[in-house]
Amino acid sequence: MYHLLEQRLREIDTNQLHSYLRNARTGLEKESLRVTTDSRLSQRDHPAVLGAALTHPWITTDYSESLLELITPPQERAAQALDFLLNIETFVYQQLDNELLWTTSMPCVLAGDNDIRIAEYGRSNAGRMKHIYREGLAWRYGKAMQVIAGIHFNYSIDDAFWQPWQQVQGGAGELRAFRDAQYMALVRNLQRYGWLIIYLFGTSPAICKSFLGGRAAPEGMEEFNEYTLYEPFGTSLRMGNIGYTNSKENKTGVNVCYNTLDTYISSLRHAIATPHPEYVDIGVKVDGQYRQLNANILQIENEYYSTVRPKQPLQGFEKPTDALERRGIAYVELRSIDVNAFHPAGLTRRQLFFLEVFMHFCLLQESPLVSAEEFQAINLNQMLTAHRGRDPEVRLSCLGNSVLLRDQAKALLQAMRPVAEMLNAVHNEECYTDCLESQLQLAYNPNITPSARMLEEMLANQESFFEFARRKSLEHRDYFLKRELAPSLTQELQQLAATSLIRQQALENDEKMDFDSFLNAYLSGTLVDIKN
Repeated sequence: MYHLLEQRLREIDTNQLHSYLRNARTGLEKESLRVTTDSRLSQRDHPAVLGAALTHPWITTDYSESLLELITPPQERAAQALDFLLNIETFVYQQLDNELLWTTSMPCVLAGDNDIRIAEYGRSNAGRMKHIYREGLAWRYGKAMQVIAGIHFNYSIDDAFWQPWQQVQGGAGELRAFRDAQYMALVRNLQRYGWLIIYLFGTSPAICKSFLGGRAAPEGMEEFNEYTLYEPFGTSLRMGNIGYTNSKENKTGVNVCYNTLDTYISSLRHAIATPHPEYVDIGVKVDGQYRQLNANILQIENEYYSTVRPKQPLQGFEKPTDALERRGIAYVELRSIDVNAFHPAGLTRRQLFFLEVFMHFCLLQESPLVSAEEFQAINLNQMLTAHRGRDPEVRLSCLGNSVLLRDQAKALLQAMRPVAEMLNAVHNEECYTDCLESQLQLAYNPNITPSARMLEEMLANQESFFEFARRKSLEHRDYFLKRELAPSLTQELQQLAATSLIRQQALENDEKMDFDSFLNAYLSGTLVDIKN
């Protein structure tokens, strides 16, 4: 099963390609809800002292005005990306006025959809479009799902690697086409084996009852106490049937194909261009007010809630599919990572090192095309792991075979050992085999996974999910308030915030077209020459 992986590892060693793997890049994105001192969702505006959410490169908002998103630029090492993230959050905490950042993926107490303010981005056309897109999500899916937080892991292989690797593989043709095919193979394996990240990293086995807004609890969910629901073997309810999944995918006809970059682009474009009757009934512009950007299966590419995305940085108001078509894949975004409530950054160094091993394993391991049947199995495996990942009897469908999750987890992690050894050699460190050993322990003992630890602490302290999350949030606030930033970094972040406010104001003052024309031009892909 791992013959091609072993062959490719030998080829890297024989052809001395280690140095080409040294300069991979890591970026992180972390979402956190701003909450009040009594741990209710903040109703305040995004703090101006943090800059403009529309134009700040590192500090923005996601769906809600209170859902903060911190973004690191690509870093030479994963640990440097984590340090960068810690510095940004330290700056944020030192500017916040009596608010907490919620430290779990599942939200705090919610008082219904009216409690969730959709993010505002100002009067510019770009700002209005971002807000209306979010209005559309509310009409289509409700607001509660949109305030679930997560961490995205962005990873790219050094461009210098692809040419010698193409020569070793005997590949002919354009280098970009080879690189895109290799990245899409990586993406397919990230989906194929992505259930493992849900098992190892899942930290959302419980929710506050208020999240359901009075709806009946889904099958399999039990009462932990008066205020909390949980699943006894759950790992990541965020990735389950109440969280970030395309629950309407079959109903609406979204059929995204990851077999090639061309099929990925064309299937997304089809969904973006195809009206859906249910969304037509909502209306697009009603009584002069936009409810959504359009009435199609997807308003824009970002509405497709996949666990992994091939990405290319955008230029101006470029559409993601257009950027991919023009310049190919620059990096891959893994989106299935829960916020780790046991670490202030939401992610540990060991977890990051393991993600690097996992990425290279998925790149080098054989990656057959995904059939319709396997795609269904991939989704089912992720759902089973999210809801029953620690159940010793739960079985997954892997390449047509029914296997115990725990056996498959052990086998996969053992297969990654030579990849970890390769990365040790690349960086002259031992951290990659060390981190693999720590993840193996979770495969052998589900009771020490982050999801099990959360439930164990809640039970030991006789606390609800809300009380657990609030306690951790207060601990992490104290950690960040005690950290000290270099004065030069503080000054840089203050300047970035001020500059972003000026940029937003300039956008609002320099509009050259009405919003209807702007939206039509964006959706038709003709705004690429206008710089944001």
